[in-house]
Amino acid sequence: MSASFTTRRLLATVLAAGALVGAAALPAAAHDDDRHDRRGRHSSIVIGDVQHEGRGRGSRALNAEWVEVKNTGRHSVNLRGFTLSDRDGNRYRFDHLRLDGHSSVRVHTGHGRDTDRDVYQDRRRLIWDARDTATLRDERGNLLDTASWGDRGHRHDHRR
Repeated sequence: MSASFTTRRLLATVLAAGALVGAAALPAAAHDDDRHDRRGRHSSIVIGDVQHEGRGRGSRALNAEWVEVKNTGRHSVNLRGFTLSDRDGNRYRFDHLRLDGHSSVRVHTGHGRDTDRDVYQDRRRLIWDARDTATLRDERGNLLDTASWGDRGHRHDHRR
């Protein structure tokens, strides 16, 4: 056996082993949690807590009603074009809002000044009913998450 043949064989073995190790490590490194959109892309944006049917009257009741949108990932996400809707078709569309990693924003029903922690739909009536479903979609309309409450309690349906 020549030295050249042995070297090529050794090099081929090392490259093959490296490819196997790399392929095995890739899914673990790319897997942050189990939320994906319909195309299999990872999504760290989910629905958190919900406070429905605000108490009191006027703007106090409207602003006591909110849905929390959370970023469970490490990186910030621009929510421009994302939508939050209810079963009746009421829809809120996010404008320019960058949600930092591991943070959240409350989407209030009433009026107020938008900040990085609270945004307002500027509605004049309550929209989240005692039995309802909040649906969160990305800028392309892909379903990211739903949260339902009412007869059967509160449940989430994170897209996988």
